[in-house]
Amino acid sequence: MGQHGGAVNTVTHPESPPARARQQFRSALISTSGHCKIACGFCFRADRAHGFLGIATYTRALSRLKETGVEAICLTGGEPAHHPELRQLVRLAHQFGIPVSIVTSARDPDDVDRLADIARLLANVTVSADSAGAMELGRTTRSVASAITTLEQVPTAERVLHLTYWKLTAQECHDVYERVHKSGVQIQLSPVALDDSARQRVGFTFYNYLAQQREDADLLGRYFQLTPRFQEYLTALRAMHLYPERRPSCASATLYVSASGEIRLCPYGKTGVSVRAPRAEISRFLHAEPQDRTTPECAAICRADDTP
Repeated sequence: MGQHGGAVNTVTHPESPPARARQQFRSALISTSGHCKIACGFCFRADRAHGFLGIATYTRALSRLKETGVEAICLTGGEPAHHPELRQLVRLAHQFGIPVSIVTSARDPDDVDRLADIARLLANVTVSADSAGAMELGRTTRSVASAITTLEQVPTAERVLHLTYWKLTAQECHDVYERVHKSGVQIQLSPVALDDSARQRVGFTFYNYLAQQREDADLLGRYFQLTPRFQEYLTALRAMHLYPERRPSCASATLYVSASGEIRLCPYGKTGVSVRAPRAEISRFLHAEPQDRTTPECAAICRADDTP
């Protein structure tokens, strides 16, 4: 998924390490289904299963998230528009006083109509798109043009185009800029994240891959005002590739809830806790020392950035 303070420690025993500061979780990604029909070649879905998120499981998740301090949720894939009780998912969150956003790849007219019907209930809709190079790499058809069409038909308070890019050209950057400017939507940018096996499959060496990322970023910088946060993210991403032994521990402020009802610190987290577990068990899990390190894949989901 990316984009993602605490109390002062008190040491009671000099020989003991200081306790970890209490992590503040302000938002959560909630997977509405364990499956997806898009099947991108560069998909970074960390878990795959059959079936949709159940209403009872979702309601329990909302209750526990609210107790944790979560102030906003984002419904994510599979594809939220395919959930048979999507409107109820949104309304239930509102009953808990939690605003709802959606990340979607919807292009089918029926799916778009389903989203349009609940647009007034959403704080934000983000539509995913791929650059021409990313579409070829991932074997997708999620073009920028079709994403803009979806955004224009789902009139939420905030509309965002999320572009996953790879092998950009100046003409394509110009076209994207013109479409975004004309439509008035916001844009988020993410380079394609490829692990070692994926890089080998497309015939890119490690350094070719990093060089392509830098070339794409330089090109984007000619057309978009890249924020310091995004530039810092690209720098951190490069460092994670070059120095994997220096990757920091997970420090995401965004929780993840799988379609089966497991709370994790990240979609890629190796450990989790059921939403049906006792409150004390959930609290212990959330505030235990993180066991996972940040990876390029998870950094793309939880990075704290809402603009280019």
